[in-house]
Amino acid sequence: MCRDSYFPYFCIGMKVGILSDTHGFLHPRIVNFFKDVDEIWHAGDIGNMNTYQALEDSKPLRAVYGNIDGQDLRIRCPDIHFFQVEQAQVLLTHIGGYPGRYDRKAKELIKQKKPALFVCGHSHILKVMYDKTHELLFINPGAAGKFGSHKSITAIRMVIEGKTFKDLEVLDIPRGSREVGK
Repeated sequence: MCRDSYFPYFCIGMKVGILSDTHGFLHPRIVNFFKDVDEIWHAGDIGNMNTYQALEDSKPLRAVYGNIDGQDLRIRCPDIHFFQVEQAQVLLTHIGGYPGRYDRKAKELIKQKKPALFVCGHSHILKVMYDKTHELLFINPGAAGKFGSHKSITAIRMVIEGKTFKDLEVLDIPRGSREVGK
């Protein structure tokens, strides 16, 4: 995190790893992909406490529960998480839709909270879009688990510096590859 206001050119921001819909499976390549991040954000459907614990043991974790998550995860994680990283307000939830087709609850939260970044999961479809109407970056990291109709296991990492989002990278593992079941 950038804490040096005297020498701001030395600041590198915060590097975050973003995933969703693990459904109780944490691919080893995701663990490696996130090795240099400062925090991990999980947008719901974690699947079980073992997956949650593995993520939490590796890095600081911000997570929301999803529609498949049981009581143990619902006690530990909120359904909506609104927080600030660097100078950017972030809204994290599981079901959110996407720009132009937001879920009703998500749309109200966006209008009320005015985040610079809105992250959700649920659809298993990787999508990164700028929403001009609400002036925010929308991210759905797709699905990081091996269960569901998605064709790839996906996750995102990026840097937040001040109010800027940069260096966004996508991990994309085809589900047909041999390494998916490991």
